[in-house]
Amino acid sequence: MSGMGSTLQLTNPTVVAAFHSALIHQGIIALLIYFLLAMLWVSVREWVPASRGSAGAAAAGALAAEPRGRRLIRIGFGLLWILDGLLQAQAAMPLGLATNVTEPAAASSPAWVQHLVDFAAKGWTYQPVNAAAAAVWIQVGIGIWLLTAARGRWSRLGGLASVGWGLVVWIFGEAFGGIFAPGLSWLFGAPGAALFYCLAGALIALPDRAWLGKRLGRRVLAVMGLFFTGMAVLQAWPGRGFWQGTVGKQPGDLTSMVQGMAQSSQPGFLAAWARGFGSFTAAHGAIVNLVAVIALAVTGLALLSGQRRVLRPALAGMLVLCAADWMLVQDMGIFGGLGTDPNSMIPVALIAVGGYLALAYAPAPAEAAVPAPAAEQAGAPADLAVLATPADLAVLATPADLAVPAAATEQAAAAAGTAAAAGAPAGPVQPVQRVHGWRERLRPGRLAQVLGTASPRTLGAVGALGIAIIGVVPMAAASASTTASPIIAQALDGSSAPLDFRAPAFQLTNEHGRPVSLASLRGKVVLLTFLDPVCTSDCPIIAQEFRQADQLLGAQARNVDLVAVVANPVYNQVVYTQAFDRQEHMASLPNWQYLTGSTARLKKVWQQYGIAAQILPAGGMIGHSDIAYVIDRSGRTRTELNFDPGPGSASSEASFAGELSTAAQQSLASS
Repeated sequence: MSGMGSTLQLTNPTVVAAFHSALIHQGIIALLIYFLLAMLWVSVREWVPASRGSAGAAAAGALAAEPRGRRLIRIGFGLLWILDGLLQAQAAMPLGLATNVTEPAAASSPAWVQHLVDFAAKGWTYQPVNAAAAAVWIQVGIGIWLLTAARGRWSRLGGLASVGWGLVVWIFGEAFGGIFAPGLSWLFGAPGAALFYCLAGALIALPDRAWLGKRLGRRVLAVMGLFFTGMAVLQAWPGRGFWQGTVGKQPGDLTSMVQGMAQSSQPGFLAAWARGFGSFTAAHGAIVNLVAVIALAVTGLALLSGQRRVLRPALAGMLVLCAADWMLVQDMGIFGGLGTDPNSMIPVALIAVGGYLALAYAPAPAEAAVPAPAAEQAGAPADLAVLATPADLAVLATPADLAVPAAATEQAAAAAGTAAAAGAPAGPVQPVQRVHGWRERLRPGRLAQVLGTASPRTLGAVGALGIAIIGVVPMAAASASTTASPIIAQALDGSSAPLDFRAPAFQLTNEHGRPVSLASLRGKVVLLTFLDPVCTSDCPIIAQEFRQADQLLGAQARNVDLVAVVANPVYNQVVYTQAFDRQEHMASLPNWQYLTGSTARLKKVWQQYGIAAQILPAGGMIGHSDIAYVIDRSGRTRTELNFDPGPGSASSEASFAGELSTAAQQSLASS
């Protein structure tokens, strides 16, 4: 009934079913990618016997040679990306992420930040199922990529993928981590977890020589030290609301954050901890903030010092602080049905500990480097001159990196394996010829060599890239789409009902005073609805949905008539239909007609088309059915659509318009 539009629940069964169906279908594609890669790999290795045995040795050497700090960051963030992808698969994500997570996160930021976030949110709300499923596979794909590719170009490319998607999440999903909003605090997750994913990806993407020596570890710890010191200053700054547990009998910023998190759906013991800490903070806000400021400052200064004797206790204290904040303030970030990641504490800890490992356990450059003259005589790529073991030489010389021929790789791997088994240092790398020209690289024989000599880890990384692409393509399509998915309209009002009967005839008058009959519209598809010209709730929304449908039809609109019939037994004069057209800017549509007639004639049409129109109690408004019909060129009713506009949001309007235009196009195509 008009004015009684329903709302769209976050776990609407229609949307959830479509979301799960999309995940299952795309999951099958992901498995098929790995199956086909495995079959091709096994088959090619049978055709190219020379490639057997080299891949496994190369992979083993790569894992053994990876610096500890890099390995921790790569594996840690790989697991985090997979966890984030699984969290994105929660049922409420399609309808809840944009409206309940990203847009509120930007609410206190400047207008330009809100515009950026709204731009991304529009694509998500218009295509909720496609966008939500895409986010799952992008993040799972990046996670698998980082876990499987331990060294070499594929590993570095995985790091770059982490940087790229991390920036997208940080800008559009986290509103720049809130750095432009008031109340910036490390305790609340500033400057955003995704920024640390970007930092981790950048570290993974560095060339192997960057991890030799202690310089990188010192720089990472110095950056983290500056970060913690800066966060301590912000936390201690007067007037920012962190020193008061309560302000004028109202909770302070920190108290509000903790108490708000305690309301989230979560295990009872965690909620009890959060409530208890919230009460303590309300009563002793200054003490809590003082402890946080001191802990942040001490951690920052210790990391800046770079002294190993103070780094270990400082890191241990930092881990305790991160754990406490993660559980008591940030509520672990994964509960409530809309948690997208475990927030910033785990990423912060991984980066800091990874920097320490890069400092304390870095391979020595003097021991690891191959003498430059030998490398140059061998004609090896620049990366090969700085690797620590013969196995590294074999790995980065593999055709999987598209750098050298398969035969040369096999020789290098075999030589490296022999030297390693004998416990002797590696000899100079044999001369390697690079393949020039894309045509040469794409020759079937060349591709077979590359695939046959690829390691299982390389295959895993290629498959992970395929999984990420499963998400990237629909995400890009959702962002570029100007139309909304019909799933929103179906979630609100159900699917359209196919019909096939002669449309009841009528003879009425349009807003220009000219008689119009159904017979006079023969030869065109008719989109018919019933509107109250003085309605202020549903009817203006439905009119705009018809207007958008006309725009979506484009050139086909000349073969479609948009027709509305008055659904008001009192205000049914032409003057009211004309006023409605002016108000909703419908008069500019050449194929729009708003029909009326005597009350008796209108009631007959309502009865014929199953429209209930009555004055509601107290005469406040007219209640009527929100229905649209699609009548084909020959005058037969083909489709009935329930057109209750629900919340009347931009996405629901566009969805109904898309559903209506699609029904019209199908009728045009079938007649």
